[in-house]
Amino acid sequence: MGNFEKLKLKIDSTIKTALKVIEAGGKQIALVLDEENQLLGTLTDGDIRRGLLRGVVLEDSIELLINRTPTVCTINQSKDEILRIATEKRLYKIPIVDLEGVLVRIEEVNTLIKREEYSNSVVLMVGGLGSRLNPLTMKKPKPLLKVGRKPILESIIGNFSSYGFKNIILSVHYKAQMIEDYFGDGSSLGVDITYIHEENRMGTAGSLSMMKDELNAPFFVMNGDLLCKVNFLHMLEYHLENNPVATMGVRQYDFQIPYGIVNVNNDQITSIEEKPTQNHLVNTGIYILENEVLNYIPDNTFYDMPTLFKTMIADKKITIPYPISEYWLDIGQINDLEQANREYNKMFNNA
Repeated sequence: MGNFEKLKLKIDSTIKTALKVIEAGGKQIALVLDEENQLLGTLTDGDIRRGLLRGVVLEDSIELLINRTPTVCTINQSKDEILRIATEKRLYKIPIVDLEGVLVRIEEVNTLIKREEYSNSVVLMVGGLGSRLNPLTMKKPKPLLKVGRKPILESIIGNFSSYGFKNIILSVHYKAQMIEDYFGDGSSLGVDITYIHEENRMGTAGSLSMMKDELNAPFFVMNGDLLCKVNFLHMLEYHLENNPVATMGVRQYDFQIPYGIVNVNNDQITSIEEKPTQNHLVNTGIYILENEVLNYIPDNTFYDMPTLFKTMIADKKITIPYPISEYWLDIGQINDLEQANREYNKMFNNA
């Protein structure tokens, strides 16, 4: 469950009840929710005090006082975005909702500033050849190609670090020594980096078989060629609340068919759809896995993450999607790298 159970109010509650909830919750706010935890509004101690000055009484309904359009953020907004909004609005607490408007948690500004650290490991798959980025990758591994003023991999590590995830494992193969020489033990970036060496290319999941003793808590796995602004803490909280064996970050992908689609039934044309748009959820290459998942991965074998998920699904294990709507770019080809460099300063605030 989220961190809001003691703060819940029903729409038909009295102001007297609201005062008790606010006092018991210890956060100077109460949350008005329906049966499905949809956020209907908020009520603060200040709202009640101002209402009492206007003549409302404790037996009146909270409907007289609730803020029906509170400032909220979604689970897909980054920590920096939430902090910026809170600062602009002079708020100390902001409700966080999912994409359906269901309350997930209350974010406290002082917690964002404090930047807690978490023990969950982050495994970054950075052993690929980067063939589609030739000739750039003939002398330098793809994770060291610069986007903005720093290598792709440095931005990835910095993003995880900003959310308090400091235990970084790099699974390396192609030009591994260059990556180790650049990042070392991670101390220059304020993180702890260890390395797993793939003697042969092992795909996007195979090298996890060599980490079974190191990965106990739920851990992240991410491809090392992604530029994104995912709120990794919210993703972890979502995973923990739903209790699957694996969570996959997914993203909606729309594409338009450039022709009119002809629908036929019994040898007759029934309709024509002119250049329809199709929508699909696609794999973003960002995952959270439980330790038991490692039992599915064969030792010393090339093994991809989609194969792992297919195996778990066939075994009736619970795997869930986590919708990602933040900035996300898979840097697989030259034009992707050029796009990343055009967009970096705008999206990452010259970080």
